[in-house]
Amino acid sequence: MPPIKIGIVGLGKIARDQHLPALAANPDFDLVAVASRNASQEGVANFATLDEMLEGMPELDAVSLCTPPTVRYGQARQALRAGKHVMLEKPPGATLSEVEDLAQLAEASSGSLFATWHSRHAPAVEPARQWLASRRIRKVHIEWKEDVRVWHPGQHWIWEPGGMGVFDPAINALSIVTAILPRNFFLREGTLQVPENCQAPIAANLRFSDSEDTPITADLDFLQTGPQTWDIHIETDEGNLALRKGGSQMFVDDRLEHEAPEQEYPGLYARFAELVARCESEVDVAPLRHVADAFLLGRRETVAAFHDEG
Repeated sequence: MPPIKIGIVGLGKIARDQHLPALAANPDFDLVAVASRNASQEGVANFATLDEMLEGMPELDAVSLCTPPTVRYGQARQALRAGKHVMLEKPPGATLSEVEDLAQLAEASSGSLFATWHSRHAPAVEPARQWLASRRIRKVHIEWKEDVRVWHPGQHWIWEPGGMGVFDPAINALSIVTAILPRNFFLREGTLQVPENCQAPIAANLRFSDSEDTPITADLDFLQTGPQTWDIHIETDEGNLALRKGGSQMFVDDRLEHEAPEQEYPGLYARFAELVARCESEVDVAPLRHVADAFLLGRRETVAAFHDEG
């Protein structure tokens, strides 16, 4: 099978840091085009918009959308209608309704739709799921704290409606727990701290439970300086499991049980290649649904204004 001719739309930090290296290392793909208003890539065709890319390169097989979620729906719909396979960065869209509409369109089209959750491909996530499968879970606590000025410098869209604020990184934690916990869980209450000059929260505290009333809590912060915290702690009837460093390490009762090099985006593109070969789609909105529930049910607290320069 010849390589999949793919174009990237939106050549920002995540595309340069993760998508380009993953594609370069995967022989199933041939990056042939980039569409970006503010950047270009050597060695491929460059366009200002997706419109221009689709018109100028009809031979494209697939597109990978790395644009902000508020504009992704229209782009994904356009690409699917053009018969292309589509990969969506997380979160897959600005609303659940948009993503569900795209999933229906993909079913009726010749293209695949892949709503990605890169943290699910962290090396210790699947071992954690397997370890938990035979144990009774008593308590879960998510601690996801990072510095927005380091990871999203100057990205003002993240504070606008649809940008999600602290849930942009925290949805990674939700993507992990929805993958490893054996039962669905539901938001019971939450507090969202929203800067007075923003439309999205900068911190949040959430309380969930499942059908067996298992307490599941989350402490989220977008202003942590120094060492960053991406940890999930799970207490069971046969010991305590901790996923650390975003799912790259698994500890059981403080013993390191699993660790491997980070391969999240290579894992995503390997999966995308499988979906394209089968003309199948994979669209799981569970993490985004929990974020939507937080905005629906969470109590809002106004906090000090946020300024990107500190």
